[in-house]
Amino acid sequence: MRRREFITLLGGAAVCPLAARAQQRPVPVVGVLSPESAAIPDVKGLREGLQELGYVEGRNIRYEYRWSDGNFERLDDLATELVRLKVDVLVTYVTKASLAAKKTTATIPIVMVGTGDPVGVGLITSLGHPGGNVTGTSSLGAAVAAKQLGLLKEAAPNISRFAGLWNPANVAFQTLQVKETKDAARTLGVELQLYEAKTPDEFAAAFAAIERDGIQALLVLLDPLFSNNFQILAELSVKSRLSL
Repeated sequence: MRRREFITLLGGAAVCPLAARAQQRPVPVVGVLSPESAAIPDVKGLREGLQELGYVEGRNIRYEYRWSDGNFERLDDLATELVRLKVDVLVTYVTKASLAAKKTTATIPIVMVGTGDPVGVGLITSLGHPGGNVTGTSSLGAAVAAKQLGLLKEAAPNISRFAGLWNPANVAFQTLQVKETKDAARTLGVELQLYEAKTPDEFAAAFAAIERDGIQALLVLLDPLFSNNFQILAELSVKSRLSL
């Protein structure tokens, strides 16, 4: 998401609740929830954008950060922790974190970032009229994954069997990608075999299975777990002689 769009979004969706609650206590609090601290560059843009609107950290605004270190199952507990702190707005990165926040509160405003199909997963009623306490941006990642399979096929035209690495812990967004990618595989007339990994410790076993099955090309679905450990995945791919 571009920084200017995010600033505009927060200016319209989050600052008003902050201003309203600021009358009740001196310093409004923004809760930030993400499965990975890789969201820190985006958070930097958030802080800078709110600073342009007059909210200066340490003076008239405070941030509470909660990262689950790649463990998506912890997001529910971390969302509950932020709600108990009575933050004024929740900024949630990726679909799973946004769902955890919505399940935890129906009153605190939630600004979702990088979610996949927010209507389909039940975060909002519609793109035009989100309803409830959730607003934000959606991601085209699911469609991008399908496009990546097509590009991989172009790069390796003689390969008809492909491996897909996915993270079942990030079930909502990953399920969307799996569906789109399977549809693309059928259109391309290729076989797609899925392999799962929920932590970096499971990468080696997944690659061993891919190599054992004799598959020569790998599609890594979009996920914070994989993007934060792409160097490891690249090294394993080279070792297994996989097209990536």
